Amino acid sequence: MQKLLIVYLILVFVHTVLLAQNKPPANPDPHRFDKEINAFIMYDQKNSFPENAILFVGSSSIRIWKTHLAFPEFPVINRGFGGAHISDVLFFYDQIVKKYQPQIIVFYAGDNDIAAGKPVDQVVSDFKKFVQKVKSDLPSIRIIYLPIKPSILRWKFWPAMDKANQIIKSICLQDELLEYIDTAGALLAAGGQPDKNLFISDGLHLNAKGYQKWNAILLPVLQKKYK
Repeated sequence: MQKLLIVYLILVFVHTVLLAQNKPPANPDPHRFDKEINAFIMYDQKNSFPENAILFVGSSSIRIWKTHLAFPEFPVINRGFGGAHISDVLFFYDQIVKKYQPQIIVFYAGDNDIAAGKPVDQVVSDFKKFVQKVKSDLPSIRIIYLPIKPSILRWKFWPAMDKANQIIKSICLQDELLEYIDTAGALLAAGGQPDKNLFISDGLHLNAKGYQKWNAILLPVLQKKYK
């Protein structure tokens, strides 16, 4: 009897461990970005922001991007914050998206999500939630999705990142207000791996040449879509 109890307890323990291993990671605490979001709020209180702007929002690839210099002919707002997951953009949605009533949203996030262990379906689900929120509040707004980029540092995650990109691409193809722009493929060298000439020393973020690639791809799209 005692042996059966021990076996039962071992099985329960193993089952619990397996469940824990298969459970998607929880969203990180969004309040870790309170300082950055409050800085945006304080800036807006002291400065006017353009109406009908093109809003760049997402993680550090947005934050580092010198969008005002890259697209001087457009009214641009940049609300990128480094390390952000899509869940963080959702949490601060009212403060960094809705309030600006933009004409176009350029969205880049998901990179940190997959690197943190979130499964592809969770990333796709969070993107859908973002789109739903935008459609509910700003039904005529266009959303341009920039796919998760291949990088040197996170190359081992690329299969999952590319899978998320392809699923989101299929979603965008079914909605005239969504547009998938392939800024990911432009970062690959002839051998199919990330071009080291387009990244800074951390192997994750783009250098000026990398952003020039993105600028060249995105500019004609903005010229066509912005009215």
